[in-house]
Order: sequence, then structure tokens, then C-alpha cells
Amino acid sequence: MTPDPVFEKDPDPGPRAARNPFAPAAEALLPGLRELRRRLHARPEVGLNLPRTRRAVIEALEGLDLEVTEGASLSSVVAVLRGGAADGDGGPVVLLRGDMDALPLEEATGLDYASANGAMHACGHDLHVAGLVGAARLLHERRAELPGTVVFMFQPGEEGYGGGRIMIEEGVLEAAGRPPAAAYAVHVDATTPYGRFVSRPGPIMAGVSALRIRITGTGGHAAAPHAAVDPVPVAAQVILAVQGFVARRVPAADPAVVSIGRLSSDSKAGNVLAREVLMEANMRYFSEDTQALLRDELPELVRLLAQAHGCGAEVEFVPSYPATVNDPDEAAAVLDRLEELHGRDSVVRLPEPAMTSEDFSYVLQRVPGALVFLGAMPPGPGTGEVAPMHSEGVLFDDGILGVQAAALADLAWTRLARGAGGGAGDR
Repeated sequence: MTPDPVFEKDPDPGPRAARNPFAPAAEALLPGLRELRRRLHARPEVGLNLPRTRRAVIEALEGLDLEVTEGASLSSVVAVLRGGAADGDGGPVVLLRGDMDALPLEEATGLDYASANGAMHACGHDLHVAGLVGAARLLHERRAELPGTVVFMFQPGEEGYGGGRIMIEEGVLEAAGRPPAAAYAVHVDATTPYGRFVSRPGPIMAGVSALRIRITGTGGHAAAPHAAVDPVPVAAQVILAVQGFVARRVPAADPAVVSIGRLSSDSKAGNVLAREVLMEANMRYFSEDTQALLRDELPELVRLLAQAHGCGAEVEFVPSYPATVNDPDEAAAVLDRLEELHGRDSVVRLPEPAMTSEDFSYVLQRVPGALVFLGAMPPGPGTGEVAPMHSEGVLFDDGILGVQAAALADLAWTRLARGAGGGAGDR
């Protein structure tokens, strides 16, 4: 669930970058973080119930002065770190998120720690878990100086299960006793050059919903279509009409993508006309207005088109993730800080959002913050030859874990210092 890869470098790298103050400690943690990531990679779990993954997270946090709670209806972990340099009210709160679930996909990477259980960490969530554990350890080492509170959100069910929404319902945003002032997540990307940070203010990823369609006819003999009501050509008309709807009814400045991802009939032979056709459209958009347009008008278009051909139509609109929208001020501050630490050539401001989706969107609906992508492309093949995310052959360079952990820790500390009235350099 990543944006389109960005490969062009800024021709002006700017002044020499400072070093992330957490980088030396993160480098020392790297072997342990790699071991944790590879252990999770070898035994991935899908969905909301991730008992082995949750146990691995809790074990990785053992010995730290954290308030740890587990989810009631899903295998989530929430850990709260309270800083010793906060004001009497505890200071501001920052939330850091790492998602934990894998995809139902047979791995074909050939790695010696590859999964063999029919699931695969093909979106880098194993790195997200290890990177967030690293950030917790880095901040814990300096908790006496920490000017506020950090909530570590280890989330299952990102890949279509709405785990973020469920964790919010179970109280993750109240875990510290007061709401977060900001929330951040760093998502690795296997097709963006190693060490490159990518983000933007405003919308960064699309919202997504589905339209499930059932078109019914009568069935019959393929030799006598005039004696039946055939739903198959009606389905073809629906597909064309949906594409025309997007081209003519959706504003070009507020784009949407509608794709028919599933299409099947109940016919079991080439000489038998189907009685019904099932279809599912995947819809992506950036605004509530465009979502409402698709929700309200597309189902009626399908029903009337089916009726005009003598067919029935059942249409169900199934909402899923909202658009992921970075707070403009938080995103600008994050990008400026990353540029300060890593150099201008290592930070890319996306010119436009991506049509992929993320359920960190639920957090960002309630808390100002930012989602940032971090390149983890392995060395070797050219950028056009690497396997994409969500594919059975995708590879990540987990040497990036130190950079990821240090970036999360620094973003949290910098925001807490800003909220407490201090400067980003107050270490």
C-alpha cells in the first residue's frame, strides 16, 4: 500500500545534513531488530488475530518501563512511555503506529527465512513492527529527558480488516489519559531507493470502497437467446457505463478510479446462458464528495441499465478505508526535520497523492499527523526490475531498520519538545 516510486534526485542537495541524534544507538540495536523482523517474516499471520506476532512484540518490550495493554477483540498491543522531563500535567502526547499483519500470499523470494505457511509479509509490516520496537527502545533509553508521553500502537488487521478503526474504538487514542497532539507512521517501500523519505501535506493515499453487483436473468439455451433474458451482455454494458460515469461525472480535479476486479456467472457450460452474473467494482477517491457521488449515483445507474434490458439488479455499496490525509502543518514540519537530518536529496515531496489506501487514515481523521514512506529497496537490480509491493517476490533491505527506528524516535521527541516549548535540538 505505497505511493508510486519516486526516483529522481533533487539536483540541489542543500547544506550538509546533521545526523539523527538517535542514529548511534539505533545502529547498536540493528542486529536485534533484524533478528526480530526475520523471525516475524518466517511466521507471518493474517488479519486481526495474530497471537504469535503479539507475543513476539510483548517479549521484545520486556524489561522496559512501559504501560502495556492488549486488545480485547484483536491481537493489538499498546505501550505507553511517560517521560521524566514532562510538566506537571504529563506534557504532550505523540502516537507512533506500526502495523503487524501479513497478506494471504505464497512467498517466492528464496530467502532462507522465507515464509512457508501460505502467508507473506509482502507489504513490509514485519519491518514496521521491528522499527517501532526500536523506536520504543531508543526513547526508553532517554526517558528521563523525554518531555512528554509516547504511545506505541502495534496494530493488526491493516490489510483490509480495519484494525486501526477497531483499536480506536477500544481506546488507543485515550491510552495516555489524554489525546495525542500528533501521530506518525513510517511505511517502508521496496521500490523506492534505500534511505529516501517520501511524503506530502494533505491527501497522500486514497479512500476505498467496493460496489457488489448481482445481475439476474432467466437462463436458457445458447442457441435461443431470444427466448431468455441473458445477464452477460448486460454485465458488459454495466462495465462500459461505469467507465463512462467516471470519465463524465467525476471532476478531473478530484479524481477517482473505478475498476471491475471480479466478474463471474453461474453458467457451467458454453451452451448454457447464465441466470446471474456477479461483479465487484473497486472504487478509489480522495474526497467525501466524490465518495458520495459514487455511492449515490452508480448503484442507480446499474439498476436502471439492468431494468432497461429486462434484468434485475442488486447493488451493495461497501465502504472501507477513508482517504489518508496528512495534516499540512505536521507534514511540513516532518519533511523539514527529515531534510535537516538526512539532506535535501534524501527527502521527496510527492507532487500528487497515490490511489492506494491505508487504515492509518482512521488515526489521521482524529489526530493531526503524517504518514511517511521510507525506501528499503535492496541493492542490485535497477529500479525498473524490482518486484512490487504485495507480490510474491518482493524484497526489502532490512538494514533500513536503524534509520526507521531513529526517524520515528526523533519525530516523536521533536514534536514533544515543540509542544512543551523546547527546541528540536534539546537532547
